[in-house]
Amino acid sequence: MANTVKVSAADGTLYHVACRELGDATQWWRIAQLNGLTDPDLSPFTMPVTLTLPTPDQTQNAGIPDYTS
Repeated sequence: MANTVKVSAADGTLYHVACRELGDATQWWRIAQLNGLTDPDLSPFTMPVTLTLPTPDQTQNAGIPDYTS
C-alpha cells in the first residue's frame, strides 16, 4: 500500500510537504511527478486533496533529477 498524505492550501507548497514527509524539500518534484502535478504551489487546493508519496530516496541529494555536481 502506497503512503498518502492529505494536503490543502494551508500546507503552502510541495516544498513544505516534501520536507515534512520525505525529509528533503528539494524532492518536491517527485511528489509532483507521482501525482500529475507541475507546480509546487498548493494554493489552488481549497479542499483537502490526497497525494501519493514516493518512498524516501537518499540518493536524490541535489533535488534535480539526473543532476551530478
